[in-house]
Amino acid sequence: MRQLLTAWNLCALLFLSLAFFLYSHSHPSPSPMAQESSKSIYDFTVKDIHGNDVNLNQYTGKVLLIVNVASHGLTQTNYKELNVLYKKYKDQGLEILAFPCNQFAGQEPGNKEEIREVVCTKFKAEFPIFDKVEVNGKNAAPLYKYLKDQKGGIFGDGIKWNFTKFLVSKDGKVVERYAPTTSPLKIETSRTSYSLLELHDLTVSEVTGNVYSAFKESAASQWM
Repeated sequence: MRQLLTAWNLCALLFLSLAFFLYSHSHPSPSPMAQESSKSIYDFTVKDIHGNDVNLNQYTGKVLLIVNVASHGLTQTNYKELNVLYKKYKDQGLEILAFPCNQFAGQEPGNKEEIREVVCTKFKAEFPIFDKVEVNGKNAAPLYKYLKDQKGGIFGDGIKWNFTKFLVSKDGKVVERYAPTTSPLKIETSRTSYSLLELHDLTVSEVTGNVYSAFKESAASQWM
């Protein structure tokens, strides 16, 4: 009788083990990459240039252009064009989030106060400036790990230089990634930037024409 019970217990144990094995393989745990991909842009909290926490969920319903910026180098002309874009569309729901980064030829070496001084006086940026971050490597900011996972680049996901731009739609989806050499004023012409065009009931050519006109006026005023 005892042998019968032992055999029965062994069979039950084997059955339960087999059932657990089959269940675990049919319901695998999500990988770290899958968990990262399931996040939303609104799940991240970052530091602004003053050191304050900023939860990105405050930008829900807005079109975001997220840019790693630097105060020196040839690509700094992006600052002027970003200003034009922001002034044109900020009242219609566009937000530009600028993250200083010193990983490319040391072109953003300053501390918070120095960066804020340069950005406000030299470039007169009105859009939000955040704390300095790393965008590549093991110390990359979690937000940038997420952005790169959502939209990889040519020859790998790594950020190639200052002023790489990520366009985020009103529902928090990363819809496009633009190279540092892409002018902020040409972003509207991209097929995947329709979320940005939804700010106005205008055609691509009308939006582009208006933005370029604003930029020309701004440039002309600097020479007067």
